[in-house]
Amino acid sequence: MTEKEYNTTVESHANALFRFIYKSLKVREDAENIVQDSFESLWLNLDKVEFLKGKSWLFTTGYRKMIDLIRRDKKMVEMPEHLTEKTRETSQPDMKKIINNALDRLPEIQKTVIMLRDYEGYDYTEIGNIAGLTESQVKVYIFRGRQTLKNYLVNLENII
Repeated sequence: MTEKEYNTTVESHANALFRFIYKSLKVREDAENIVQDSFESLWLNLDKVEFLKGKSWLFTTGYRKMIDLIRRDKKMVEMPEHLTEKTRETSQPDMKKIINNALDRLPEIQKTVIMLRDYEGYDYTEIGNIAGLTESQVKVYIFRGRQTLKNYLVNLENII
């Protein structure tokens, strides 16, 4: 990959990579750091990466760095400052919040493949390459994740 191709890759895929990482982590600074680390890693491997595979390479690298961060954060124990009671609101529910809550309930791999498929538009083969799964595994995880989301979203108690 040349410097010009690198710049094209960065300009073309920076926003999509950030959206994908941010949607999983929900911490802007962490998402920005992972995106930056992914671009740095691509820069250091310019001679090894073909231009046409730059997008997949970036998403794979970003995904792996995100998983590393999640695993590292799970080792740390966080004590809640206070406990809040679940209350019912009389206004309309925020659908974006409800969907994000539903996504957060999924296992990490199901959440990742659903986001890559439904939010970013990757096909099954590309998702498999990014997540290190076979195409069959990707289909199974997407099916199971969607079933879990459907069951969660049709339950009236979760929406109110």
